[in-house]
Parts: sequence; C-alpha cells; structure tokens
Amino acid sequence: MSYAIVIKRIYQAAEEDDGARVLVDRLWPRGKNEASLALTEWYRDASPSPTLRRQYHQGDISAFVFAVRYRGELRDDPARLIPLMRYARRGRLTLLTASRNLEASHLPILQEALLRALREEDAADLETASPPCYAHELKER
Repeated sequence: MSYAIVIKRIYQAAEEDDGARVLVDRLWPRGKNEASLALTEWYRDASPSPTLRRQYHQGDISAFVFAVRYRGELRDDPARLIPLMRYARRGRLTLLTASRNLEASHLPILQEALLRALREEDAADLETASPPCYAHELKER
C-alpha cells in the first residue's frame, strides 16, 4: 500500500489537501496561536527527547549523531509511532515543525521511520498467523 506522508513548516499556510496536520515538536511555535494553525493534533511524543533536541540545537552533537540517536529513540519505543500511523492509514498526513530547515530537522527521519513501520505492519498482515489445519484429512482416512 502507498502512503502520503509529507513534511512542512508550521509557518506555511494550511492547504485543503494537507489531510491530517500534526505538529511534532516538543515546543510550541513562537508567535502562533492554535486557532490559526488548523492542527489536527499537537503530538510531542514522536519528537526527539528534550535532551537530544537540546544537544543538537546547542551544537554539542553533529547532525549525523543526532540522526542515529533519534532513530534509536524511535526504534526503542515503536508505540510512539502508532497514532501517526493511524492518521497515515486514513489518508494524507502532514507532519509539521517550526524548524527553519526542514531537511536538517527531525521530520525526514520521522517520515522514514513511519513509512518503514507501515510497510512492516502491512507485510506482517500478509503472513499467515498459523499453519493450515489438516484435521479434516485425518477424518477421511
């Protein structure tokens, strides 16, 4: 199955085809009130931990180290992705952040993790849960 998960800055205007608009930042964006954002939800749990976010923004760790650690946080707690996966299964999902540079933010990593989790779940649904039952053949013998 194909999923439409896009990333945008929160400061970009809401569009009709955005689908579910979910802010995935720990901090509220400066200068914005909730009514003006047309949010479906503010979901902080999928954003990097406060410590990791702080280390990255203060320059204590590189973008590479940030990405590795954030992927680890998502891998260690896959339940964090479930609410976002539900939105993606219903239609288009727009992940929002206040970061100035989308590509240097956590959103591409989150987008990748969501798509991977959705594919893995879809693949698991195609597998049979148990071997077939041959009991009816035993009765015929």
